[in-house]
Amino acid sequence: MKRYHLFVSGIVQGVGFRWYTQRIARANNICGWVKNLPDGRVEIIAEGDEKDMDNFLKQLKEGHLGRNIEKIDKYEEEYEGKYTDFSIVF
Repeated sequence: MKRYHLFVSGIVQGVGFRWYTQRIARANNICGWVKNLPDGRVEIIAEGDEKDMDNFLKQLKEGHLGRNIEKIDKYEEEYEGKYTDFSIVF
């Protein structure tokens, strides 16, 4: 099992990117959360098995809002398994 802490840069606020991320995460059995940051980036905590995580990241980049992504900073962290769904944090 994997856990990634992601920071997504680009045109990712005000375009439905959190809902886009949530839909892709749920379709790939990824748990965690997504939220907007004051600096214009989006922060994501994502947990799941390695194959599902790979699919999640691929679909995030290749989907219709993927073109808005300029950069994803990805940090692998110790898997916690404390999430049961993927939520949007406001």
